[in-house]
Amino acid sequence: MPGDSTRRRGAALEADILDAVWDELADVGYARLTMEGVAARARTGKQVLYRRWANRAELVKAAMPHRTGFLADQLPDTGELRADVLAVLRLMVVRQREIGPDVIRGLLAEAPDLDPKVFGIMHDILLTLLQRAVRRGEIPTADLPRRVVTVPAQLLRYEMVISRDPVADATLVEIVDDVYLPLLAGHG
Repeated sequence: MPGDSTRRRGAALEADILDAVWDELADVGYARLTMEGVAARARTGKQVLYRRWANRAELVKAAMPHRTGFLADQLPDTGELRADVLAVLRLMVVRQREIGPDVIRGLLAEAPDLDPKVFGIMHDILLTLLQRAVRRGEIPTADLPRRVVTVPAQLLRYEMVISRDPVADATLVEIVDDVYLPLLAGHG
């Protein structure tokens, strides 16, 4: 930028941009977030953002782990499938609180603008939990249809969209006990 004596590059520039995303979200919300606004706040050009991220949904998605960490890095291993799945859903709710329901709803509304690999992350996380459960003898197989594997995450996303408040823990227990575990038993 003109007037800057040092030009930021690489990780330093990216960190400034991702911090600017959160500052901009706090000030204007997801609906009014623009690439131009983030670029101005990060003191860079919007072309710098577009070289890394195709749109605001991709930019915000990239900023999420910068703020909350990667969910895959927080994978629980309680020794029981039910507790593991509940722990993952609880982590998702914590992230919803940290990120804010406005951002979650905005990202879900713009899901077609996101790289499809984004939604594969939850499949991989839940599949890992299922594979552990197979090794422990809790379920006979983890070789299940993709939609079956991801049911808890999909139901939680639905709850996040329709509710103004963070999803209650009782709802998470219902998702696991009343839907997911019986579904897995039916596929065993």
